[in-house]
Amino acid sequence: MSKQHIACVHSGSENALQGYEALAERYTLVPPEQSDVIVALGGDGFMLHTLHRFMDRGIPVYGMNRGSVGFLMNAYSTENLLDRISTAQAIVLHPLQMRARGADGETMEALAINEVALTRDSAQAAKIRIIIDGKVRMEQLIADGVMIATPAGSTAYNLSAHGPIIPMGSDLLALTPISAFRPRRWRGALLSNAAKVVFEVQEYEKRPVLAVADSVEMRNAVSVEVQESREHELTLLYDADHNLEERIISEQFQA
Repeated sequence: MSKQHIACVHSGSENALQGYEALAERYTLVPPEQSDVIVALGGDGFMLHTLHRFMDRGIPVYGMNRGSVGFLMNAYSTENLLDRISTAQAIVLHPLQMRARGADGETMEALAINEVALTRDSAQAAKIRIIIDGKVRMEQLIADGVMIATPAGSTAYNLSAHGPIIPMGSDLLALTPISAFRPRRWRGALLSNAAKVVFEVQEYEKRPVLAVADSVEMRNAVSVEVQESREHELTLLYDADHNLEERIISEQFQA
């Protein structure tokens, strides 16, 4: 990138605002619509928000941690920002497309960078049929829920539900149950990223289910279709010594 037009957005927290002001004093920043790259200041939640906000722009996002966990972010520094961006490694992600239908016939579409999750919305466990590429693979899962996670999202909610960590570039998705009751020993499956997964909610009037694509929700979902969207492409930039692939590998060896 010979001439970089950099925009900077922040989460609004005091820490992120201070980081933004320090960068604005040192570098010439432009509005996001005029930029070649967007610097996002905040935590992982704000990185997801930024990726969703600028998904249709097709420009790379370079995150710097001014939040708490910061798994998806680079370390914050005001030093050598232009050089860091120029030499950063690019990670390309494709989000999941969720198409959900509600009990009232309403339909909704949303994109998820981390995961699409179905969770029980009452005191009773959900009952869900799982269909993959047109074939019923599980007639009935009784659980608190189930999710499909991308490699980038495999270290988030998916990992907390004891799902597998997926290396970047592996062309896989994680299908992970949430507190499975029946079949009790089922721990989920690894699927091709080309798979089309359909969840059918059984007894939905008695056992309502909430469908969530990252932060977009539909209550009383009765059918949810999930498939990777090749029409959308997201580019994240990472310092060579702090790249996302290395962190995902390292996460698998944490005590």
